[in-house]
Amino acid sequence: MTTLTTGRGRPGVLWAAPAAIFFAIFGLGPIGAVVYLSFTEWNLLGSPEWTGLDNWARLFEDPDVVGSVRVTLVLTVLCWLVQTPVSLLLGVWAAGPQRNRAVLSTIFFVPLLLSTAAIALTWLSLLDPNFGMAVDLGRFLGVEDGNFLGDRQLALYTVAFVVTWQFIPFHALIYQAAAQQIPATLYEAARVDGADRWRRFFSVTLPQLRHTVTASSILIVIGSLTYFESILLLTGGGPGTATRVLPLHMYVKGFVGTDMGYASVLAVVMVAVGAALSFAIARVTGYHRMSSQREGL
Repeated sequence: MTTLTTGRGRPGVLWAAPAAIFFAIFGLGPIGAVVYLSFTEWNLLGSPEWTGLDNWARLFEDPDVVGSVRVTLVLTVLCWLVQTPVSLLLGVWAAGPQRNRAVLSTIFFVPLLLSTAAIALTWLSLLDPNFGMAVDLGRFLGVEDGNFLGDRQLALYTVAFVVTWQFIPFHALIYQAAAQQIPATLYEAARVDGADRWRRFFSVTLPQLRHTVTASSILIVIGSLTYFESILLLTGGGPGTATRVLPLHMYVKGFVGTDMGYASVLAVVMVAVGAALSFAIARVTGYHRMSSQREGL
């Protein structure tokens, strides 16, 4: 065995060195810097001053933290509940041989080509109750004034809709690629056994995509913990604090209030929560034991 290849002829650890170095510099390095800043007081001017655990003690005294965590968790659940089934069905459909599949798939994936800021500003105009489509849509949905973003009960659901509309194509693309790797012999065997389309989906397609569902779910959870631009441009965290997620709360404390020490505490909390949720999902679903089913082909 050498450092270039293993006993089974696979690439050795040296092949991973460039990626590991890159991750250490641009991934672990910034995280370490934020952890250090969480123990300091810094207003973006001068040098950080060490304050020990003072910032961490403030975390349990901040009345907005609990609300921000709750809003973040609700947004995460909403995004997962909508994105997962829609992306799965759209991705499996896009992997099929039907006519006009390529053209329709291109149209569905258009949001992937747009920036988050452009999407947020577009929907902000569309949902403007003064001149957008919100009034007509509101009458149909029982919201007479069409003020979806200004209603405390509807603002978070509206934000979740915009976010899912943006990222469904990304996850659908993942499912499309995974569905195309399912051996055709499995479907042929199911047809011989008399399975209809839905039976083939639940007995063949869905089990073969179980690890893809897990990977997509982890990405959705991590992404939900980093949503910022859309909410900042759509609602600014309002009305009140109805849509103030934890990343936006961190932004307000750090860049609006110039309290980078406490903002760093919130950042460390987000990293820890994201890592814990990802690890929990991997453990519960058995994703950490996943092995390639096509190895050796």
